[in-house]
Amino acid sequence: MKPIILDGNLTKLSSIQKGIYKHYKGKLYEVLEIGRHSETLEEVVVYKALYDSDKFGLKSVWVRPQKMFEETVIVDRKEVPRFMFLDKL
Repeated sequence: MKPIILDGNLTKLSSIQKGIYKHYKGKLYEVLEIGRHSETLEEVVVYKALYDSDKFGLKSVWVRPQKMFEETVIVDRKEVPRFMFLDKL
């Protein structure tokens, strides 16, 4: 792993808003926080499911790289956001 040099010049965290988002597959999630990976300093989005899952339980909490959270995906030959902002809390 390449060493990271900390020089005090970290950029401002992402402009992703806290609130409710719809995943492209239809489920709802709440963005709780924006953070950083402790080793790489990569921005991450901390969010929880607003539904119960047989596999992961009620309101499971997830972390995803910010770039992946904001990317688009192809669904039925259309480019759509992976997560679409719906409303602030």
